[in-house]
Amino acid sequence: MWTRSGLLAKLGAPIAVLLGAALLAGCGTTDTSAPGAGDTAGGPAPAGATADRVEPLEGPAPAPELPVTVTSADGAEVTVTAADRIVPLSGSLAEIVWTLGLGDHVVARDVSATFEQAADLPLVTRGHEVSAESVLSLHPDVVLVEDTTGPEEAIDRIRAAGVPLLVFETADELPDVTSRIGAVAEALGVPEAGEALIERTTGRIDAVRAGLPDVPESDRPRVAFLYLRGSASVYLIGGAGSGAGSLIEAAGAVDAGAEAGLEKDFTPITSEALAAAAPDVILVMTKGLTSVGGVDGLLEIPGIAETPAGMNRRVANIDDGVLLNYGPRTDEVLASLAEQIHGAPKEGA
Repeated sequence: MWTRSGLLAKLGAPIAVLLGAALLAGCGTTDTSAPGAGDTAGGPAPAGATADRVEPLEGPAPAPELPVTVTSADGAEVTVTAADRIVPLSGSLAEIVWTLGLGDHVVARDVSATFEQAADLPLVTRGHEVSAESVLSLHPDVVLVEDTTGPEEAIDRIRAAGVPLLVFETADELPDVTSRIGAVAEALGVPEAGEALIERTTGRIDAVRAGLPDVPESDRPRVAFLYLRGSASVYLIGGAGSGAGSLIEAAGAVDAGAEAGLEKDFTPITSEALAAAAPDVILVMTKGLTSVGGVDGLLEIPGIAETPAGMNRRVANIDDGVLLNYGPRTDEVLASLAEQIHGAPKEGA
């Protein structure tokens, strides 16, 4: 998933500054009473809307076999000697740790860890950035971060205190699901649990894909991923590398932004960009849709109502906490997206 810090890193300086200010002010909250919030024009509820919970592996929790020495994504050799107190600094990494069966070892959370089991953990981010003081006060055995986690000074301070800190490459496509699970499991000394979770997750994703309608490539709907934060008037359309393209394609659709030649990961929405993308369906994060006042508010953004998606009120929304995680719940995300694009899966799926 693009964590909030990761997404800011992808947006470019001018947009990131504006969006960062909005996130600081709102701190991830939304007005759930906004008119039309969650309205998907008769579509299903977004993934995670009814029960935002992770599902640990069955059986007893694995016992980490430590120490282990692994290579961090930033090239550092890191030795993990204990995993009794784990601090995963992204919702995606927290989800993997919890699903491996190590949730009882997690002692803090990042603001992007929104699933139910993590709700009571202390928050160690300030304005969506890591607070080194908060992390170190919890005496962690190991800290897990994305390669987009910041600020850099906080990461350096945690390492300087002697705490093993592992950096993981941010996931942005389906093949990253298995590699991320394996990397986290190896770092925490539970490789067998990692193999079991990879097998479970891969099987579930394969089952969803097997149930998708067989749509000829020429007839596949065009889906545009929009990132919205109405409180700051931030309206962006995803292009190549937005992180959503792999899911859109796996769901049997075309990434309209990338297909239209949008080379940047995210571009401010313009009538011209929307006309070029010509989406049949618009994909948004649930809180983003709420922030603009639901589907009715979305249609008021210049250019939206004139697209095929706008004219037909075809809007798919998936919860912010799972959409781009590329983790153990990716099958749920894919199933929800496919259903909102194509309708109910075929029988037997």
